[in-house]
This record gives sequence, C-alpha cells and structure tokens, in this order.
Amino acid sequence: MEKILIINGPNINLLGKREKDIYGDAVYEELNEKLKENAGKLGMELDIFQSNHEGGIVDRIHAAMGEYPIIIMNAGAFTHTSIAIRDALLATEIPFIEVHISNVFEREDFRQVSYLSDVAEGVISGFGAYSYFLALDAASGFLASAEERE
Repeated sequence: MEKILIINGPNINLLGKREKDIYGDAVYEELNEKLKENAGKLGMELDIFQSNHEGGIVDRIHAAMGEYPIIIMNAGAFTHTSIAIRDALLATEIPFIEVHISNVFEREDFRQVSYLSDVAEGVISGFGAYSYFLALDAASGFLASAEERE
C-alpha cells in the first residue's frame, strides 16, 4: 500500500470556520477523515500534516524523503511567497501536486502567482474541498503510471 502525504499550509486548519464564501463549509477534521477513507479505497495510506509556520512545512518536506513517493501540497498563502518551500520540494525531488480550494485565478492578482506551479506535476484549483479528492485520484494515477514506466 503506497503512502501519500498531504501538506497543508497556514489557515487551512480553519476550514469550515473561515471565509465560507471562498473556502466552503467543509470542516477540516471531517475533510481529513473523508480523505483518509477515500485514499484507502484507492489502495493508499494517507498522512496529513498542517502547519501555520513555513519552517515546519520545510521540515516536514525534508522528513518525507524516502517515505512518500508523492506529496499533495496546499501551501496556502505560502504558495505566493515561499522560495523556501519551493527549494525544499526541489531538494527532496519528491513529485508533488499543487492544490487550491478556491480558484486562485478568480481572486486577487497576487494569488495568481505561484512559486510552486512550474515545478509541480500538476495543479488542481477551484473545486472547493473536492480539489483534494481530485488530487488523490491524480496521485493514484501518477503512481500507477510510474510503476508502468519501471
């Protein structure tokens, strides 16, 4: 069973409490349980990490080396500011899928700039909490095609 890691950045822990018109009403803890259940149906084991601190996210990416074949990354606001997270992802060489709950291309100009997109395997944006489920499906497909290439 493949292990997948989801890393969530700042304020994602407040899902269901913050700006529901943008992020929906999915409650963070409930979403995580549903994601783990869905991952199990896809034959994957899911670990989820969240931090409001850039260094915590960088440390978790480093710790993921050799443990996870792919990461699902919602860096939150760090998407638009963090060279450190980008560098950690590049340094570990772990493929990742960038995820956004909101459609960042319908929002403020600064949210349309990502320091991660050009080095991600793909980007999923704008489907609310369902973006994570799409990312799980994409991760499953990515891993299956990687096995076929071997």
